[in-house]
This record gives sequence, structure tokens and C-alpha cells, in this order.
Amino acid sequence: MMSRTPRVRLHRTAAGLAVATLVACEPATVDFSPGVPLELAEYRAGTITDLHYALDLVIPESRVAPVTGTVTISFNLSSRQQPLILDFRAPAEQVRAVRLNGEPVDFDIATDHILIPRERLQRGAQAVAIEFTSSDDALNRQDDFFYALFVPDRASTAFPVFEQPDLKARFALTMTVPAAWSALSNGALLERDSTAGSHHRLRFAETEPISTYLFAFAAGDLRTETEERDGRTYTMYHRETDTARVARNRDAIFDLHAIALQWLEEYTGIPYPFGKFDFLAVPAFQFGGMEHPGAIWYRAESLFLDPTAGRAQELGRASLIAHETAHMWFGDLVTMRWFNDVWMKEVFANFMAAKIAGPAFPDINLDLRFFQAHHPAAYGVDRTAGANPIRQELENLREAGSLYGAIIYQKAPVVMRQLEQLVGDSTLQEGLRRYLSEFQFSNATWTDLIVILDELTETDLSAWSQAWVQEPGRPRITATWADSGIIVRQQGPDSTRALRWHQPIVLALGMADSVALARVDLRGPEAFLPWPGAGRPDFILPGADGVGYGRFILDSASRRQLLARMPMLEDPVHRAVAWQGLQEEMLDGRLPPRHLLDAALRAMPAEPEELLVSQLLGVLRGTYWRFLESAERLAVAPEVERVLWQELERAPTAGRKGAYFGAIQAVTLTEAGVARLERIWRRAETVPGLPLTEPQFIGLAEALAIRGVPNARAMLDAQEGRITNPDRLARFRFVRPAFDEDPAVRDSLFGSFQSVEQRRRESWVLDAMGVLHHPLRAEAMRHQIGPALELVEPIQQTGDIFFPLRWMNALLDGHRSPEAAAIVRGFLAEHPDFPPRLRGKLLQAADGLFRAAEMQ
Repeated sequence: MMSRTPRVRLHRTAAGLAVATLVACEPATVDFSPGVPLELAEYRAGTITDLHYALDLVIPESRVAPVTGTVTISFNLSSRQQPLILDFRAPAEQVRAVRLNGEPVDFDIATDHILIPRERLQRGAQAVAIEFTSSDDALNRQDDFFYALFVPDRASTAFPVFEQPDLKARFALTMTVPAAWSALSNGALLERDSTAGSHHRLRFAETEPISTYLFAFAAGDLRTETEERDGRTYTMYHRETDTARVARNRDAIFDLHAIALQWLEEYTGIPYPFGKFDFLAVPAFQFGGMEHPGAIWYRAESLFLDPTAGRAQELGRASLIAHETAHMWFGDLVTMRWFNDVWMKEVFANFMAAKIAGPAFPDINLDLRFFQAHHPAAYGVDRTAGANPIRQELENLREAGSLYGAIIYQKAPVVMRQLEQLVGDSTLQEGLRRYLSEFQFSNATWTDLIVILDELTETDLSAWSQAWVQEPGRPRITATWADSGIIVRQQGPDSTRALRWHQPIVLALGMADSVALARVDLRGPEAFLPWPGAGRPDFILPGADGVGYGRFILDSASRRQLLARMPMLEDPVHRAVAWQGLQEEMLDGRLPPRHLLDAALRAMPAEPEELLVSQLLGVLRGTYWRFLESAERLAVAPEVERVLWQELERAPTAGRKGAYFGAIQAVTLTEAGVARLERIWRRAETVPGLPLTEPQFIGLAEALAIRGVPNARAMLDAQEGRITNPDRLARFRFVRPAFDEDPAVRDSLFGSFQSVEQRRRESWVLDAMGVLHHPLRAEAMRHQIGPALELVEPIQQTGDIFFPLRWMNALLDGHRSPEAAAIVRGFLAEHPDFPPRLRGKLLQAADGLFRAAEMQ
């Protein structure tokens, strides 16, 4: 195929510009088309070893002034049959000079690449030094701080590199920054030279071998907290100005890191491999966290919890910290060879996080938490026409960002838990220890792990992997009463694939006054479970243990009984599975939305489990806004608000009160309810036992503004004047036009998102889009859907990995009309060449809209 594929070859003109000519490819020509093609990555991985980067950056105080630098790339080269192709995603004029082994060298520029002619190369040791001007695409520069974020392929927007995960390198960073700034990177700070006056020159220790996406640095007006745990020093960098907020959270944050680190060292048998352990709390960070070894980035809001945070939020923070800490071994020490296996690092981070959270939260039902944290989100993708397999093919690294999503983060840990049950927990641990030991500071594939596990078990893991890892969707599973037992059947998500998912299925069988459990090992199309009981059970709930995965279809009798008799399910995991099952029935049009909402309202006063209260509140909010007609919503609003306020007043803890208050703030529509929220915002009324902080008062003001309270602009003016934290103030000012009562102001804000620069603070943009397309505004803003969908491709090209899907979710989540659904379907029909992975993401984001529209 290579001999038939045309390639672009570049030749430097006398004026020093690069011109392109299309020529027939010779068999040995390597593809250097935009991005990093797999073919190029494989060639470079086979010819380049012992890679080092010495990077020297100058960061000006003004964020509009360019970042400049020099990088010296040292390595051994085993072949000179091809030009040396480096990756640099910047305009040609930003490459100022190139030297090879100390001498100036001619070079060519292709899209995303710098090329050095093969005639100038030699086998053995090479050193390429490049002077450049960086782009700001991955540097996230603010007025008084910045942070680099290179996952998955954005290091090449900042400086020239070999951008691929299997060319691990040692990075030595020197940074010149304003004198008042602090800084951190993967390596320890070795030296701070203050002789330059207004700027200081900082030199960091060289790293262990890591991939380019794991290299990181940040600097700015940062504050620090340092603690020692078990003989190890941890340093947290942050920008939080509320000292009480920091003091309230700091000990828990350090403790959770120490617990996670100790657990992972014991489980893996490998000491923490990266020396120092620092982390940065970033306001409005794009992700929950990012696992740079020695310098983890976190979303600040996920670390610094409010006093009203419940145990679910505390566990969420613990899981996040455990997740990022687990990456030090799974992803950082051993890294996937190519991004088609990116799921491996995420599955083990999530899987380990679920195990690690236990010691810190003995009062939490961890089986319940695991189910809630994974199954609903994974089902949210697998039930759609845009479902994707866990392991996806990837021909070019530029598409790597589109691989991420709930299937990687939520479905894969479910699958891994089933693998652990299949082979045994000790066997899996032994296999993982061998895997980490054999490939440490290197790269590996899913196949490498399967080979290791195959040596330890007699189970056919290849067949198991085909259904669970290589194919999209979920099995449809029914449990049908027969004369002498129950027949459990499975079929694929569509008629074209005769897949069989091997898994144990646990059934909860409801009798008159008790619930019995039964288990069947489902391997083929069906399995029979003899039932010695007297007659048909009142209900059959398959997947009751929260481990089984699929669309568990309830018969009409089971639906009826579960709606009426949920409290008889004493095990909270069974109740969580039942509520998810009823929600799936509603989404498939087999249960009226109002019936589900009414059942949730009835269940709340009797629900003792805080995690299940949160699940019920989610069911209520989603059904209320997305699946009820406007008139029906207004009719039920008084009862919804009454129950929520009643439960808030009865709630025994600030955390549970906070959960109810958040729901009240989200759903309130009655005049009396809005007036009460306004009194609370004005501090004319308090809620006993519910301490509110600055972020919550901001949320109240925004909720009231979107409901069109009188003098909303004056209220927002007052709220702006109350905000003391500069980062929260900047975010509020950015989002505020979305709340304006003038549609022209809202349209102007949306129009500004055409600019890449205006989209830099992605979380702010997503907040604004969610407001613009809130259900109360959806009809008035429907005209923005088409133009917003046109922006999806540019957003993928310029934004971070989660931005395209989150943009589409923020755009569509507030809509439920057939007209809105028709706009999305029309867009898909009019864009047959829309990138397949983006098409899948759009189908995922639009699934709820399509279902709501079909119910009307």
C-alpha cells in the first residue's frame, strides 16, 4: 500500500520558504502528513533511542507577549534512510534557527513538522538544537499564572518534539519567569538564579523517562502548602485566597495522597518511581486531574470542598486523588505504546481508585459507589447510536483526543472488575506486578498484558476480550419466568453481531415479604436457572449485584412491583440497580416519565442511604427538565419543591442538606420558591444547618437570574461586588452575559466563541453554553444549535480532549423539542463527511434529545 500512496515532499526555495510538490511515493518514504501518522510513529520508534530534551523557556510577564525558547534534542539514530521528522504545530516563521550537531543545517517545514534532510544525518549520537517561538495553544496563560497541558498530542504546539508516547525521554527544563512567580515541573527545583533582576532563571532536575504528554510545568502567583507523611514531603501549589477554605481541606488532601501512595506501593510491589511529589490546584481546570509525574494538576474545586459537601463529594475527591496517584504506575511508569490503548491507563487508575477509597471511607458502601460511579455513565454512551468499543483503532495521533469518554473511564473499570472475578484477585495482582516490572519506564500494549495473564489462568481471555474490549455496545438481557425456573437470555445490541458476553448474572427475586438472590453463569445465548420456590416471583431484577453489565429489561410485572415496593429491597446496591433499571425503561419508552418522577419523590423520605439520595435527585432532575412537558412540569413543581424542602429540613448532616439545596436551586419554578431563594441570596433568610460560602452564593445569583427575577442585572451587579476571589470573579464576569435578559447580548456572547482566543477557558465557555441553552431558554436559543454544531470540528482541532463532547452536551442537554432534534438530524444528513468519531460523539450527546422528542 505504501508504494501506491502519494506523499507531500517539501523543498526549500532560495528565499528560504517551503513549497510543496505531490510526488509518487517510493516504498521507503515515510508518511509525514499533518499530525503524527501511525506509520511515522512506528518508523521513529524503530530508529530513535536514548532520547533527551534540554528545554530553555523565557516566559514574559505579559500574557500577550510571546514565549520563546531553545530546545536541544539528543538521541541515538540507527538509520539515515529517511529525513529526520520532528513535530512542531506552529507557523513556519516561529522556527527561528536549527542546528545539527552544533552546525547550522538546512531544514524544511511541512504542516506540523520540521524536516532535516537525511543527507545531513549520521548514525549514532545526534543533537538537534532549535530556536523557536511557542504558540499559546497548550500553555493556558492568564494574567498572573500559566500551566502547560500537553495530553494527548499538544507538546508539539509549545516546542519541537517527537510527539508519540513510545518515544520516552528525559526532560531537563530551565525557565525564566517574573521574579515574583513560583514555578513547578516534573523534576525538583535545583537552582533559582535571581541575578537578572525583574526575572529569575529556574533550573529543574532532569526527569525519569516519560512520554511527551506527561511533561509539565507551571508558574505564576502561586501559594504553597507543604506537609510530610510517612517520611515523604508533599507540596501543594494553589491560588485559593480563602484561607479558611484551604485550612478546612488541607489535612484531608495530604492524608488522601499518602494513603493512596502507600496502598499502591504495597499492591504493585514497586516503590513510588518519580522522586518528589508535588501537585497544583488549578481554578476551573479542564479536567478533574492530570497525572504528570511529580507535578499532578487538579481542578481546584475538586480539592477544596465546601462545608456542605456530603460524603459522596468527599469520596469523589478521594477517588480523584487515588486515580491520579495510581497513574504514577499505570500510565506513567508503564505507558501505552500507542493511544489506541489509552484506555489501559485510565481503566487501571479508576479500578485502583475504587479499591483505594475503602480504607479512608469505612462508612461508605463501596459496591454501591462503584456501581453509581461507573454503570450509569457507561450506559449513557452504550445505549446510543454513537457507542464505541473500549479499544479503538487510531491511524493518526491528531485524533487521539476523540478516543476519550465514558467508555474508557466508566465501562472499562466494570470490565476489569469482571476480569478480576474471572481470573481471581490474586492472579490479577500477580499479572499486574509482572506487567509493571517487565515494562517499567517503557511501553506496553493490551496484548502484552493478556499474554502475561494467559500464563496464569486457563480461561480463554482472547474470546472474553473480543466481546468486552473490542466491540461496542452492551448485551440486552432478559430474565423470563418459566414453569420450573427462570430463563436468562442475552442478545447483541443489534441483529448484525452475534456476540456473547461472558459474565455472571445475579438476580434479585421478590417474594411476598422477602427477596432471594440467585446467580447464573451466562456464557451462551441463554441459561436456565431452576427455581424451587412456590410459584412465580413478584419481580425479577437481573444484574442486582451492581457488577453485571447490560440493558437488563424488566417485564411489566417487575416494573410495577419495583415502583411500588422499592423499600423492600434492603440492600442499597439492589435499590441502585433497580432505580437505574427503571430509568432505562423510561428512556426506552416503556415507563411514563411522570411515573418515574412520582416514584422517586415517594422514595426520598424513606431512603436512608446518602449515596442513593444523590442518585434519586439525579433521576428527579433529569426527568423533570428533559422528559416532562412544560405544563406538566409546572403542575408538579409545587410538590417537587415541597418534598425537597421537607427533606432538607429533616436531613441530619450539612452534606445531605447541601445535596437537597442544590436540587432545590436547580428545579425551583414556583413564585414562592423563587422568592425564598432570593431571600436566602440577600441573606434575609438562612437555612439552619446549611453554611453557604462564596461559590454557593454565586450559584444562587445565577439561578435567580436565569429565572428572570425583577432587577436581575442589579442583583448580578451586587453579586459581582461581593466576590473576593480573583479567579471566581474573572469567571463570573465572563459568564455573566449568558444570563442577560436581552437576547442580543446572549447572541453576542455566543458569537464571540467563534474566536479561538475566546474559547481558551473551556470550563467558562461550557458554563456559559449551559446557561444559554438552559431548558428555560431553550426555545429562544434554538437558532444557535446549527452554528454551534458547525464549531465542533474547529473546537476539536484547537481544544482539549473533552471539549468537543462537553460543548455538544452543554448545547443540547437543555433541549427536548422535536424541532431541536430535527436540527441535529439535519446537520448529520447535510454533513456526510463529518469525522466519524465526532459523529459518534454527537450521537451520544443528542441521544437524550432524540428520546425526549420521540416521546412527544
